[in-house]
Amino acid sequence: MSFDLFNLLPAVYRIRDAQIAQSLTLLTPAEQAEVAALQLLPTPLPPDRQAQLDELLAKASRGPLQSLMMLVQEQIAAVAYDLDQLYDDQFIETCAQWVIPYIGDLIGYQSVKGIAAAIDNPRAEVAETISLRRRKGTVLVMEQLARDATGWGAHAVEFFRYLADTQYMNHLRLDNYYAPDLRRWQPGRYIDTGFDRTAHKVDVRRIEPRRGRYNIQNIGIFLWSLSAYSITDGTPTPAASNASHPDQFCYRFSSLGMDIPLFHRAVSQGEQITAPAQPVNVADRLRRRVLCDDLQKGVGARYYGEGASLAIHVDGNLLNPYEIKVADLAGADGSWANLPGTNSPYKAVVDPELGRIALASKPRSFNVSYHYGFNADMGGGEYAREDTFLVTDPAWIIPFPNGFPDLQTAINHAISQLKLNGEVAVEISGSETIELTGGLNIDLPANTTLEIRAVAASRPTILLKDEIAITGDASSNVILNGLVIAADSGMTPASPAPVALVHLPAARPANTSNLLSQLTIKHCTLVPGWAVETDGTPLLPTAPALVIEPEGAIVAVENSIIGALRAAEFATINCCDSIIDATDPTNLAYAALDSVSGGGGLTLTGCTVVGKVHAELLTLVSNSILWGALAKGDTAPWVSALVADRKQEGCVRFSFIPYQAVTPRRFKWVERALASPQPYFFSLRYGRPGYMKLLVSTDDSIRRGADDGGEMGAFHFLLAPQRESDLQIRMQEYMPVGLEFGLIYQN
Repeated sequence: MSFDLFNLLPAVYRIRDAQIAQSLTLLTPAEQAEVAALQLLPTPLPPDRQAQLDELLAKASRGPLQSLMMLVQEQIAAVAYDLDQLYDDQFIETCAQWVIPYIGDLIGYQSVKGIAAAIDNPRAEVAETISLRRRKGTVLVMEQLARDATGWGAHAVEFFRYLADTQYMNHLRLDNYYAPDLRRWQPGRYIDTGFDRTAHKVDVRRIEPRRGRYNIQNIGIFLWSLSAYSITDGTPTPAASNASHPDQFCYRFSSLGMDIPLFHRAVSQGEQITAPAQPVNVADRLRRRVLCDDLQKGVGARYYGEGASLAIHVDGNLLNPYEIKVADLAGADGSWANLPGTNSPYKAVVDPELGRIALASKPRSFNVSYHYGFNADMGGGEYAREDTFLVTDPAWIIPFPNGFPDLQTAINHAISQLKLNGEVAVEISGSETIELTGGLNIDLPANTTLEIRAVAASRPTILLKDEIAITGDASSNVILNGLVIAADSGMTPASPAPVALVHLPAARPANTSNLLSQLTIKHCTLVPGWAVETDGTPLLPTAPALVIEPEGAIVAVENSIIGALRAAEFATINCCDSIIDATDPTNLAYAALDSVSGGGGLTLTGCTVVGKVHAELLTLVSNSILWGALAKGDTAPWVSALVADRKQEGCVRFSFIPYQAVTPRRFKWVERALASPQPYFFSLRYGRPGYMKLLVSTDDSIRRGADDGGEMGAFHFLLAPQRESDLQIRMQEYMPVGLEFGLIYQN
């Protein structure tokens, strides 16, 4: 309140009240001692001490009438606040939290889970609903709802506008011809996609179960659920044929040397959608004809240029769009089609659908910036992961290269700094390829932690000629973060080394026991099969990517893609939101060091495992898919593709498991069997955009079978089915009467 109730009383009552206060001792002995102590302190007192003294002195001089008036004034203030809040509660911007559902109910808003960032705030969502009510029933509102509710690229299409029928004279569609214009390439390129504008015959099947499309009452919501991830100033991989063909300068965009389709990033439509989405507004594959048409616009190109979806730098300079030709570069190495000739006016020929590029002359320096398609922030990439960094003090971060001749030298320097500080990081900058002349040897002193990480917004690729051997003394820890680790094409398994891409040997270099406490792998890729052929085929499909020999070692794998594992009996492996890929369901994904016995205790939370698993103990398997199968001729202990030796401990819950799996107690599981539901993947091959992504046609017992109603497997944390449910709920509020909508996934 803006007034003091006690001061409104007549002075005679206030004087008498003060006299009564002076005649009484209102402070306890402890409070009196505290006042005396505070008054003895030198002035001025600190603010908190001064406030404490003022409060005690006020209490000592406050009579019974003043105390009563203070209580009355508090109640008056509470009533006044309540009256003010009642006024504020009439508006969504200022109302109390508990009022939000009631205002939402008044306007017909239905609450959703709010997975996507655009709808995770109920107050803002109800306010947005009030705004959208003015445009209810329009196709742009439906498009905005689809984008906001899912967080994916979206485009809404009224299919009745593209029916090949006799047009009503009062509603002519002048651009809707029965036959497409064959003089233009766009109709053929976008046919049967969300941007198809050719006329179609009527389709009487219903759109809701994703069967029919073109009908009078149908509205299609097209969704692009894959994302385009950037690689900035990456190192292209020269084709193997360059050495035998000195007149050819052929490269692949992928740092691993395989053919990959390039993607283009989505250009934002803004917070409010005022125009329908165009192909440039969604993340999708970059097609040859689309890129060719874009390059002809020169400086007006939307897909090519600095900060765009594609940029090519030769000898330190960005190539001019008119210096680039788009063509089909298909063919085996050494005989690519459409290579630039000696007198070609183009400096480069690009094939975005194969991820290939050919130069007209040998470059002094050459790097590319491009985008690739994937489903989630996993396995390393130029996405935000700063919150996963352990070492944040710049004094204990060793940047690489920053003058170091090689990565091993930088690591040795960091290890020497561990004597001064127990936590040190080696931070690798850029997304270039680092080719090592051998492997890496890491040996830590006791009670220290070494973090080897990629700097934020970068994804370096480390090519090994030998394994990464990690050892340490008691209570030592190693963290790998944001790296792609693969073998050079000449690296092969050997005895004693290399055993794996990353190896925790039993003994340290001084031949003492390896007492390393924990290895943590975050946002990394240990390439399944060590390396890949040009078509993505794993080079060594049965070779393990990670081997753990020390008994008692703990390995944590988070948001990573790794190949097969081998672990000692008493090691502990904890995997979360990750993919363990043995490259084939019949290959061995997890076992002991002898590749037969059970490996150490295994925990899988939100993981996809391809291959057979034999563990001593399945501590917990939750929200996971174990996609394994027995090979012809498999013998004991392989009675199933999933075997746990100890069935009295552990739990398997909300997961898909192989046929006749030997596991501890189960809860809400799906077992592979004849004619039973099973997961359907876009691709099981690493490097493909839809790698390990579940098809929408997967049965709901798997696609919505996790403990929170999400999908099982490595992409559980995306909560894709919940996003879809949010969209379906919101669309019901805005659909015009008599119309029906369906969700159509484009990638």
